[in-house]
Amino acid sequence: MNQDENTRGVLGVEQGQVRLHPYTPLWAELYQQEKEQIKTAIGHLIVDIQHIGSTAIPGIKAKPVLDMMAGVKRLEDALLCQAPLAAIGYEYIADAGIPNDYVFGTGVVQTHLLHVVEYGSREWTSNLYFRDALRSDPNLAREYEALKVELSRKFSNSRAEYTAAKSAFISKVIAA
Repeated sequence: MNQDENTRGVLGVEQGQVRLHPYTPLWAELYQQEKEQIKTAIGHLIVDIQHIGSTAIPGIKAKPVLDMMAGVKRLEDALLCQAPLAAIGYEYIADAGIPNDYVFGTGVVQTHLLHVVEYGSREWTSNLYFRDALRSDPNLAREYEALKVELSRKFSNSRAEYTAAKSAFISKVIAA
């Protein structure tokens, strides 16, 4: 995980807080850089890695945290990622509360989140389906952005409530 003068302000939000940032193409570049670091650390354990979350959707506001997803052959292999990821600045978030998803994050001011799930699982395919639906439908992406803006005002000090309040929209898109 690298954060230099060029990325300050473009990435990072305190844990538990919600703040949105206008879209920047820099997020895609930063993802590519981070992807290489992650592959160096745990490439032998993963099948694929993808950029997910709102920073992966061109044109919409997002929490300035790069959400990524790595797929492992077996969910149990996610635990083997813990030490190599810690060596590059990722902490395992044991209490993330997401079933079948091992979450790793980067410190008090979070810049990156890595979800390690079983490759090809429901979690893997749902995350990619949602991302791809927003990428391919600008109206849907704007609708999601409007919801995020509204919820960020309402839950600026509770990322858990903000995330929970988005779940109905996400479920609706995935079920479509």
